[in-house]
Amino acid sequence: MAKEVLKTNEISFSDRPQTLATDYLSYGSKDFSFAPYGPYWKFMKKLCMSQLLGGQTLDILEPIRRDEVNTFLRFMYEKAKVGLSVDVGSELIRMTNNVISRMLMSERCSGDGSESGELVRKLIRDFAEVSGKFNLSDYIWFCKNLDLQGFGKRLKEVRDRFDEMMKRIIDEHECERRNKGKLKDGIVKDLLDILLDISEDEKSEMKLTRENIKAFIMDIFAAGTDTSAITIQWALSELINNPTILQKAVQEIESITSNNKKLIQESDIPNLPYLQSIVKETLRLHPTGPLIIRQSNQECTIGGYKIPSKTRLFVNVWAIGRDSKYWENALEFRPERFMCGDDMDVRGQHYQLLPFGSGRRGCPGTTLALKVVGTTLGVMIQCFDWNVFGGNVDMEEGIGITLPRAHPLICSPVARINSDLLM
Repeated sequence: MAKEVLKTNEISFSDRPQTLATDYLSYGSKDFSFAPYGPYWKFMKKLCMSQLLGGQTLDILEPIRRDEVNTFLRFMYEKAKVGLSVDVGSELIRMTNNVISRMLMSERCSGDGSESGELVRKLIRDFAEVSGKFNLSDYIWFCKNLDLQGFGKRLKEVRDRFDEMMKRIIDEHECERRNKGKLKDGIVKDLLDILLDISEDEKSEMKLTRENIKAFIMDIFAAGTDTSAITIQWALSELINNPTILQKAVQEIESITSNNKKLIQESDIPNLPYLQSIVKETLRLHPTGPLIIRQSNQECTIGGYKIPSKTRLFVNVWAIGRDSKYWENALEFRPERFMCGDDMDVRGQHYQLLPFGSGRRGCPGTTLALKVVGTTLGVMIQCFDWNVFGGNVDMEEGIGITLPRAHPLICSPVARINSDLLM
């Protein structure tokens, strides 16, 4: 059925519904994620795949990701030296936040208690929480202009502060561009520079406004920070609860790092099939997009039923990934199921595994997410043992559209490597 709505009838379900949260935070659908299917959305999709999140741009910005991962590891090593426990999830969000903010606008947004960092973390937390809760104003017509649950007040406060931050950052970028002239080839551009280039290009097929740029940046923060950090948390939780699987992952990593004489890099991930399988199995059981939400833009027929235009569609990715019709021992964490040579991937071509969606509106940041998750999880396995009070991790899920953990993942890291590797 997922294949029928996401592939066979994809054009009919190529829009996403608007809610109070998504409309307000996307400046009235001026972003990419929630923009209606049409010329603007197609332009932004092409821009994402060819420039913003394309392979060449990701390769150029790889040193940023490596530097932030190393900073995260050094922090954990200092905690390990004095035997302190750490809220792993909080530190992972700090790391992924900095990865995204530096790639976007060459500025760290988390660390040292920065106001920008706290704002972005609050933005992401509120966006995920509000988007994942039932809002009366979205469904009951006479409540449309009433903020009965206080969502509107929270959203306005966060977006106003986000506007202030983005005005400062965009003004600084534009001032630097005027002083230095238009950025020349060979100089590493962040994603904001690329967006400003396009907004100033009179030959561009679409004119990008400041609101388009701010909305797109908000998309990337919301989609790229929380989700990657949550996936890594779930993966580590499963590994702690399954020590045999964890030991197999350690052995695989050691086999290509000459017994921990170098840290694994993004370029090593293709040579670590078991680690890749751990990531896939984590995404199967704990997809950070547990629901694919679409809206029909024209009448169509699904399963013999006539479906009117403006019908809201929910594809339960979480349930499909745990369906015993398609997965043997569906509730067990078994990365070996992806080692059978059938090359099942997570990019939307196999409809029993849809963590990044499928088709035209599938996640354009899949490659970036897999790089960040695979590399970060790999070095965490390589560098530390992770001890938790009681020996096992509670696997209860929390509330939110990104499937967070119900309880913080508190671990005591124990270093397994020499500190020289982290310098």
